[in-house]
Amino acid sequence: MNKRIFDFIASLLGVVLLCPLFLAVALWIKLDSPGPVFFRQQRVGRDGTLFNIIKFRTMQDDAHETLLTVGHDRRITRAGRFLRRHKLDEFPQLFNVIAGSMSLVGPRPEVPRYVDCYPAEVRSVVLSVSPGITDWASIYYKEENSLLGRAADPEQAYLDTILPAKLKYNLRYVHERSFWNDVRIIFTTLATLVR
Repeated sequence: MNKRIFDFIASLLGVVLLCPLFLAVALWIKLDSPGPVFFRQQRVGRDGTLFNIIKFRTMQDDAHETLLTVGHDRRITRAGRFLRRHKLDEFPQLFNVIAGSMSLVGPRPEVPRYVDCYPAEVRSVVLSVSPGITDWASIYYKEENSLLGRAADPEQAYLDTILPAKLKYNLRYVHERSFWNDVRIIFTTLATLVR
């Protein structure tokens, strides 16, 4: 099956089925802290195209100034802590997939600042495909915030350790990508969330 057709149909179905959950989460966010329901941030997509990623807001409305969130960040709201723990804040990216700026599976989209740190040969490969909601790096580094929270310099730890490891998974994905590999990653992601 064509990847774009699969992404569109699966995402549209997901939005319809998850509509009650979306409404409940939106109400919880509004009741928990002042500010918008959604958080938007510029990310780098396929071929270096910039787009706005959509997530449920998990921090105080005026708190999205730093690029990394580490450990028990006090800016995270009560609702946000639950949403982040269970990855529910990522669900609105289904709208990004429907719009065509993202795929269900693919390298996670980074902010321009960190994409500038990609080695040139890696950058061209990773950005040759659409970014995704989930990938192998997302599965194996689901506790990334906790890891960075234990680092003396979280941003340096991200640049020196986590980002290079993620890029290796991204390269692996691009070279091995197939419909069935995407299905495998989706089911592995769901199993990880359930556990």
